[in-house]
Amino acid sequence: MERTMIYKEVLEGIYESLFDYFGPQNWWPAETRFEVIVGAILTQSTTWHNVEKAIANLKSVGILHFKGLLNTPEKDIAELIRPSGYYNMKARKLKRIIEYLAHVCGGNLEEFFKRPLPELRNELLKVYGVGPETADSILLYAGERASFVIDAYTRRIFRRLNIIPAEWDYEESRNFFIENLPASVQLFNEYHALIVALGKEFCVARNPKCEGCPLQYICTCTV
Repeated sequence: MERTMIYKEVLEGIYESLFDYFGPQNWWPAETRFEVIVGAILTQSTTWHNVEKAIANLKSVGILHFKGLLNTPEKDIAELIRPSGYYNMKARKLKRIIEYLAHVCGGNLEEFFKRPLPELRNELLKVYGVGPETADSILLYAGERASFVIDAYTRRIFRRLNIIPAEWDYEESRNFFIENLPASVQLFNEYHALIVALGKEFCVARNPKCEGCPLQYICTCTV
């Protein structure tokens, strides 16, 4: 019980420090829920800058909507999303998740996201191309459901802080945050976005910029 309270206090303190430094992140940048889903697939193994180029291409030909992508041949989608990398594979992934949504809800995302969270997550994880990080991104940012996203930034930062053990897998890390934070969509959204901001600006993979880092007071990193 005492350990749980300590974890909660530490996680809340980290959030407050990051928010005080970076401010609100207004993430995920998208105009619709459907656009978030597309972005969650496209952002796999690439930078958001490249995703923006691919999204712009889809918008330029007017197919960045459910029926548009559902009715567009996979090879044509691949050419449009080429800037995002692995474009043939990602085009296949986009078609599979759109076909899945067509089957289960006719593309009605409002209805789709009303289903129980565990059921939704399990179903998404069965779709080709949707791993845990992508599923949680879709649930949190498109569905506005309290499902914490674990990414490379989260693992790197919280391992350096000696909070998440190196041997923990995705689910163990995700459960740690869910168990020690209030189940709040707004909090999970902002927390993950702030972690990304810290990972990009200070806690980079090589030669982290520890001087001036808002978490320097708690970090024992010797990298």
